[in-house]
Amino acid sequence: MPSPAVLAEMGRFNEALIQAGVLVSGEGLRPSSHGARVRFVAGTRNVTRGPFSEIKQLVAGFWIWRVNSLDEALEWAQRCPDPMPGEDSEIEIRPLFDAEDSAT
Repeated sequence: MPSPAVLAEMGRFNEALIQAGVLVSGEGLRPSSHGARVRFVAGTRNVTRGPFSEIKQLVAGFWIWRVNSLDEALEWAQRCPDPMPGEDSEIEIRPLFDAEDSAT
């Protein structure tokens, strides 16, 4: 879990997102010890229950933002407090699919 100081900083950042009308949804995720993965290989399904040892590939939480462009999302992400001070971390930004994406 993040420190109380980091949680407070994130709370202020989330409030700024709300005030700007950007935040659609956002949640923290429970530790990987509460989860499982289903891996698909050559038509088979393999289940692995957490915890998962490779923490660099774990998602700790998510936001869904309503922004006009990737550049706007990047501006917000660069304002985000460091989620893991003293450790390397990153925020991945990807757009959601919309109806235009599936038109063929």
